[in-house]
Amino acid sequence: MTKNHGRSFAGKVALVTGGSRGIGEGIVRRLAADGAAVAFTYSSSEEKAKRLAREIEAAGGNALPIRADSASAEDVRAAVDQVAKELGELDIFVNNAGILIRGTVDRYSLEDFDRMLAINVRAAFVGIQAASEHMKGGGRIILIGSNTAVRTAFPGASVYSMTKAALTGLVRGAAIDLAPRAITVNNVQPGPTATDMSAPHAEAVKHLIPLGRMADVSEIAGFVSYLASNEAGFITGVSLTIDGGYIA
Repeated sequence: MTKNHGRSFAGKVALVTGGSRGIGEGIVRRLAADGAAVAFTYSSSEEKAKRLAREIEAAGGNALPIRADSASAEDVRAAVDQVAKELGELDIFVNNAGILIRGTVDRYSLEDFDRMLAINVRAAFVGIQAASEHMKGGGRIILIGSNTAVRTAFPGASVYSMTKAALTGLVRGAAIDLAPRAITVNNVQPGPTATDMSAPHAEAVKHLIPLGRMADVSEIAGFVSYLASNEAGFITGVSLTIDGGYIA
């Protein structure tokens, strides 16, 4: 596949959860463009996932879509096992899958609370655990959090912010635990990013961003690509915000 970014992941294997749309899709495309064989999970967007895989393969890349619900620990583990079996040991694991169920804390249902925890927090833990079992020394684990871990800003996002804040603690400890194998663990915290899902809210948040615009998906993906590279081998255990100055 043609590489336009001066970074080569040729011969490397990556897995991105929630990779069929939005930021996840951007990460899948970027890692594939950088030369990695990229597996990615999807839960309901089967046609989008298959179309993405076809496009990557038509351009000379290698993509493997896997149906998996991040709310299920068994699905997450099975996806990692499948990648290891079909593509080989992992070099890069990106836990991107996440959901946002809005609601003020005084009215938030326990059912929604538990689902948010399962997908946004438990799946990250299970993913790190499963990926580390099939990961080469010197591998890269990257979580996709949110700058809401630092600044919530709007009503109705307390539980979402809590789940994203939990990731900041998880990467610190996981980085220490996996350091003997030279596996780095980091958390990328995007701010408002231009995706189909965020389009209705674009005008409401633009004025909060000093740079005056939302992030492009490619900017988040480029940051992930850097953290997955050899250049970033001394960065671990940190949460790095990319948000145009939103929390400055």
